[in-house]
Amino acid sequence: MRHSTRGDVDPFIVMDVMEAARKAEAAGRHIIHMEVGQPGTGAPEAAKTKLIADMADPLGYTVGLGLPELRARIAKHYADWYSVEIDPARVVITSGASGAFLLAFSALFDNDARVGLGTPCYPSYRQILKAVGLAPIDIQTTLEQRFQPVPADVAAHNLDGLIVASPANPTGTMLDADALRALSVACQRQGAAFISDEIYHGIDYDVPPVTALQVTDDVYVVNSFSKYFSMTGWRVGWMIVPEDHVRRVERLAQNMFICAPHAAQKLALYAMDCAPELDQNRAVYAANRDLMIAGLKDAGLAKFAPPDGAFYIYVDVSDYTDDALSFAAQILETAGVAVTPGLDFDAARGHHWLRFSYARATEDIVEGLKRLKLFIQGRGA
Repeated sequence: MRHSTRGDVDPFIVMDVMEAARKAEAAGRHIIHMEVGQPGTGAPEAAKTKLIADMADPLGYTVGLGLPELRARIAKHYADWYSVEIDPARVVITSGASGAFLLAFSALFDNDARVGLGTPCYPSYRQILKAVGLAPIDIQTTLEQRFQPVPADVAAHNLDGLIVASPANPTGTMLDADALRALSVACQRQGAAFISDEIYHGIDYDVPPVTALQVTDDVYVVNSFSKYFSMTGWRVGWMIVPEDHVRRVERLAQNMFICAPHAAQKLALYAMDCAPELDQNRAVYAANRDLMIAGLKDAGLAKFAPPDGAFYIYVDVSDYTDDALSFAAQILETAGVAVTPGLDFDAARGHHWLRFSYARATEDIVEGLKRLKLFIQGRGA
């Protein structure tokens, strides 16, 4: 049977690492998971209790843009967190952040449009862009610029659009208000669309993150209930779009997805009022971050930019290998620690980098760091 070239995308390597770790566990080994960006916690308990009470009622389709009460609650969230007033009509509920990116790319770009990505970056941006007939343009960033693109990149690469992430995956670095404003202005001058991925907002440490909506309304902002709200498997996210784009996005959402899962939307609504439990999770991430920064340095893995947010550290391992893929496999086999090769995030330079996630329980982080230190010491022996 014939097939489309849209399916000719690269695999998501972290999923392959997860499968290798699963097989090792099935064989009886104890694996420490530092590969996947998934909270070790589940959805807030109070939210789940409220959802159970709803299950007696039929949960059918919602309107394409999502439950009106959830959209209104998200608008209130922007007022509470950022002092930004958002019309709930601009809020689009999506099937995870992935659904938001499909909608955004479909609404904003025609075939072959050039969309910039500051590498290293979340790999599915690139693969989704390819799958819908767009051209992902890698913009190489540096450790010195904390792995974020700069305004000059927009014109230099003749971009039709730019995606930024703050806090970023895999690096955890953030853009401040001045940097976001400058990138927004550069996009406006170029006539390029500006997309801000903010799914790790709420998981920050020293300085709170800035939403792009604090500096411009000419932006698509993507967020998700997967990270701070600890709802990865429920697959619900949201997007804020300019007022004159709402109907365009609505038509796409109606036809592509009908709606996000009704039960997940209800749980998301309840989760937004569970800040005390969610902030306890963030306190665990903060403790894990401190352990990781100190422990990786102690193990001899000291080349990284300390993360501002999210729950990742992206480490230069070029002192030990030119092949991060096989190096990650060795760490899994020898030390029983699953980590992600940088090739997922940067095809050109990722063979020198590994991503370590510290989203799991603190005792797992402590044990994983012990194993990593022994592994590195063993290579030097």
